[in-house]
Amino acid sequence: MRILNFSLVILLLFAASCNRKPKTVKTKETRTSGHTTLLVDESFSRILDDQINVFNSDYPDASIKVIPGNENKIIPRFLNGEVDMLIASRMLKPSELSYYRRKQIPVYTDRFAIDGIALITNSTDRDSTITVADVLDLIKGTSKSNKKLVFDNAYSSTLRYFVDSAKVTALPKQGVYTLETNNDVIKYVAEHNDFIGVLGVNWLLESNKSVASYLPKIKTLAVKNLPGKKGDDNFYKPTQENLINGKYPFLRNIYVINGEGRSGLGTGFANWLASPRGQLIVLRSGLGPHKIMPREFNLKSKN
Repeated sequence: MRILNFSLVILLLFAASCNRKPKTVKTKETRTSGHTTLLVDESFSRILDDQINVFNSDYPDASIKVIPGNENKIIPRFLNGEVDMLIASRMLKPSELSYYRRKQIPVYTDRFAIDGIALITNSTDRDSTITVADVLDLIKGTSKSNKKLVFDNAYSSTLRYFVDSAKVTALPKQGVYTLETNNDVIKYVAEHNDFIGVLGVNWLLESNKSVASYLPKIKTLAVKNLPGKKGDDNFYKPTQENLINGKYPFLRNIYVINGEGRSGLGTGFANWLASPRGQLIVLRSGLGPHKIMPREFNLKSKN
């Protein structure tokens, strides 16, 4: 009987161990570990991918999920507290932060890069330059040229930038058109004359296999600013130098907006974007960094 009882105990213990679920090891959240989510304006999704890849190589215990989307869709998700980290091209208005005020959560906004908005045309088009005044006239519907503007989509931050610049409340019925994506803009301009495509410089600079065959069929316009503004003395292309020195007229900042409310991974990543390593990635991307990091040289004299 003792042998049978002992065998029964062993069998019960084995069955219990089989039913026991393994414990999951949860990574402690710090500024360099854990999980966080970023809402990202899709115009900047490429440079954020580069930043996150390097950040993860430095901190393998960090997991950053990106939710890309147009400005009109991602900003409301931040404002209602659904996601507390946002990458956008504009600062939020005080009136938009009522949720965070009610929760007594501070919201921090920091610029980490300077982007330009490029104007592209078909490579066979005669014009290679345009003025800011000409572009704003197209947005206002007062232009007498046969040129037409085409944007990625009706809810993008790129279109909002020009609507704000032209100080209009509605787009004209003719002369301004929207598609769905930045790649659609590149393809459309490559196949049609007299259209000016509008898209972020970052999108043009990154290697993009899906539109590689279209790139030789487009060219980037040089732009001259309004009288009295910086860059009004000549036509400037959106090169990195002209983004940094401010001579290219159509500039916009890229902000990281942090409503995390604690010292977590989101805060760590936001700080890292402005760090020398993060700024070096911005510099290598072709955009303008928030600040130019000084180069240090170790000079050794020969005896």
